[in-house]
Amino acid sequence: MLTSSEKTRYQKHLLLPQIGIEGQEKLKSTKVLVVGAGGLGCPVLLYLAAAGIGKIGIIDNDAVDLTNLQRQVLYKVEDIGNPKALVATKRLLAMNDTIEVEAILHRLKKENALQYIQQYDIVVDCTDNFTTRYLINDICVKLNKPFVYGAIHQFEGQVSVFNYTDASGQQGPTYRCLFPEQPSELEIPNCATIGVLGILPGTLGMYQANEVVKMVTGIGKVLSGEFLMIDLLENTSRKIKVKRRPDAEQLARQSETQEQEEIACKTNIMKTLSVEELQEKIEAQEDLFLLDVRNPNEYEICHLDNSVLIPMNHIPNNIKHIPRDKPVVVYCHHGMRSASVIQFLEQNHQFDNLYNLTGGINAWAYEIDPQMDTY
Repeated sequence: MLTSSEKTRYQKHLLLPQIGIEGQEKLKSTKVLVVGAGGLGCPVLLYLAAAGIGKIGIIDNDAVDLTNLQRQVLYKVEDIGNPKALVATKRLLAMNDTIEVEAILHRLKKENALQYIQQYDIVVDCTDNFTTRYLINDICVKLNKPFVYGAIHQFEGQVSVFNYTDASGQQGPTYRCLFPEQPSELEIPNCATIGVLGILPGTLGMYQANEVVKMVTGIGKVLSGEFLMIDLLENTSRKIKVKRRPDAEQLARQSETQEQEEIACKTNIMKTLSVEELQEKIEAQEDLFLLDVRNPNEYEICHLDNSVLIPMNHIPNNIKHIPRDKPVVVYCHHGMRSASVIQFLEQNHQFDNLYNLTGGINAWAYEIDPQMDTY
């Protein structure tokens, strides 16, 4: 039941005959898990909280960074260094103190995904990596729960609703019905490696929040079986039809096999070098190959002397340019992209001479060369 204060707060919803008191009460009784409190997560969280979703779970293990403020509108300069989930929780409750918000300061992974997702009615995918996205899909299929998908790429975005069961009991497609196999992060890099227009996640996030409201209240046409693509540069949008595959459940169970494969791959621990160790090797004039896997614009700002630039997404087509007869030190900004490159090269091309520079060029600038221009 809505309180008198809630009836006042949600007056404009109550005036809509498609929602009314009944629809608002449905929103109040719904629990939504938002995975990721970044560019997509911020607008999703703001609008779900404003709409009166009864309980919102925020799962994110990241902290606010200065580079986030270009698009992640929940955060301020004063929040830098603080956990996103805690900052977001505080802001949402300040906006709407009638709802419940749970901050989960963990990364969604195989060990905890079932535990968290089963507590909620709907999942909203606001992630930026394929491993988590496929995990969300597979657990939602297992639990028969819908999830709202969103993805962004520079100036373009995608939205859809997967694993949704409509009022007639008809099940919609899963994410694997459209993309059966998980691609390498090198094949489709995220916005951390290629950039994104700050307004884009705001636009896509509002679409995602809208799909949640439609599913809960039963109004409109849910984006199930339809894949919406939006281009902000050209102001265009188009939809493609997607059907549920007969083997949808079987595809979702692939994650169990993949887990065993990942465990086998992790038996070889990635070799690393600290920036101090690299400095010693350079001063000793050891024969090294320094591989920079950032983008050209990042390389222009700063790079290690004598390093070779091969952007992360160009690695698969440039294997022959990476030597196997000497130590190869791979670096990026913080060490995450370089780790992905090493994993790709070791698992798919049997390299055994690769070292990840811990902390990347950011650590080098901070600890070795404070005069270096960085970003």
